[in-house]
Amino acid sequence: MTDARLSARLQPKGKHLGIARQSAALCYRVKEGRLEVLLITTRKSKRWIIPKGWVSEGMSAAQTATQEAWEEAGVRGSCAPDPMGFFTHIKNRTEKRPVLCQVDVFPLHVTSTSANFPERGQRKSKWVSPKKAADLVNSPELSQLLRKLGAILH
Repeated sequence: MTDARLSARLQPKGKHLGIARQSAALCYRVKEGRLEVLLITTRKSKRWIIPKGWVSEGMSAAQTATQEAWEEAGVRGSCAPDPMGFFTHIKNRTEKRPVLCQVDVFPLHVTSTSANFPERGQRKSKWVSPKKAADLVNSPELSQLLRKLGAILH
């Protein structure tokens, strides 16, 4: 973890945040000829996001994205080995300093879903068009990635 300065808009003047890497799965499917993406809610604030988490020791970032998709959304599928891009966010942690996260985003083609998965009951999920998903998420960077998904897959 390295130390970084952010603009005054993101943190008080003179404060430093650590930087960490996370991995996310942009889960998608084609249903009745239409591209759909899966959004889930965060556990606390119930904002719409995509499955993501800390890169697990002994796993690649793509493998971590696949694991997060299963644990948080109950989906399985094939994950691209390379990220389609990234977004950043500040992770506020209980009893620790906030950390700036760079989240690498991996497209994951969903091949199956399950009603029984580790975080069921803790989150809501819904399938929407990439455009609708881009409108629902808070992150402008993630919104841009969602809007590009169709072009990236072709």
